[in-house]
Amino acid sequence: MNKRVFHPPAVAGGMWPVLTHVGRVSGATYRTPLDAHPVDGGYLFVLVYGSRSDWVQNILAAGEALQALPDEIARPPRILRITEFLRMDLVAG
Repeated sequence: MNKRVFHPPAVAGGMWPVLTHVGRVSGATYRTPLDAHPVDGGYLFVLVYGSRSDWVQNILAAGEALQALPDEIARPPRILRITEFLRMDLVAG
């Protein structure tokens, strides 16, 4: 439901950072709005739907992950039970 109902307005509205990624099986290009925070050398993504979500699996198939949340980043509310995060470092291209 998120992919069809909530994602299109979030992407179009420009209120959230949007990750463009390629499907590991389909090869299709996807645009996913994310909860992202800049950290030294990259970004930290709050995995609201966990590390098994499609976008995370696509990214992991192409690179590495680090499950660490720096002290300067506000923790999600405990009621959401979010325990996983993904850090992606910037690389010179």
